[in-house]
Amino acid sequence: MKIVVIGGTGLIGSKLVKNLRERGHDAVAASPNTGVNSITREGLAEAMDGAQVVVDVANAPSWEDQAVLEFFETSTRNLLAAEAAAGVGHHVALSIVGSERLPANGYFRAKVAQENLIKASGQPFTLLRATQFFEFVGGIAQAAMVGDEVRLSPALIQPMASDDVAAALTDVALAAPLNATVEVAGPEALPLDELVRRLFRATDDTRKVVPDVHARYFGDVLDDQSLTPGSNPRLGAIRFEDWLAQSPPQAPR
Repeated sequence: MKIVVIGGTGLIGSKLVKNLRERGHDAVAASPNTGVNSITREGLAEAMDGAQVVVDVANAPSWEDQAVLEFFETSTRNLLAAEAAAGVGHHVALSIVGSERLPANGYFRAKVAQENLIKASGQPFTLLRATQFFEFVGGIAQAAMVGDEVRLSPALIQPMASDDVAAALTDVALAAPLNATVEVAGPEALPLDELVRRLFRATDDTRKVVPDVHARYFGDVLDDQSLTPGSNPRLGAIRFEDWLAQSPPQAPR
């Protein structure tokens, strides 16, 4: 089966392409550096030719509010039009658990807009919402710096490994369209401040983590439902400590 992965050279896309190829499928890693651009439509029709499934894991080059909205809306419209013209039977998109619960964040608003375009398109689809990735915990800590402290909400988060995200996407891409949203999360929910403390312990990072119920997460104040899935999500297998042991990130110097 031919499966086009938009954003197929990125963190998730490259893992997904590898998984699909290992299962014997013709997985196309589509991105601007392979000649496929979902904004300009360069190479899009050629990539779609003969494809049964398109998986969109592309990311915006800018996270400025208007730029990220324009990216996801333009890219999604172009993809859906190209898929309809080519007779593609399943559109899969990766989104974020809790996007609609964090309205102050322009990136999350853009992902909700992307989801709405897909739902309204008439194209058979499956939306896979994932929780935050382990790979980005260091960036969360950096964004929460106030002076020499890292101030973070103690609200629950249920992060996961990118390998588990790719595994879930693989299964969704090879299944029939659900015309619905499914959620995937890590195996353990824990307070956000504690998550960063575990990272710091593993990397000998001496910065102080301070719990603060008023601390904002990229613009929004969190509660225990903000970044955690609803009932019956698919759960990843890789725990944070195991991920740290396999590929320990380096503390900032």
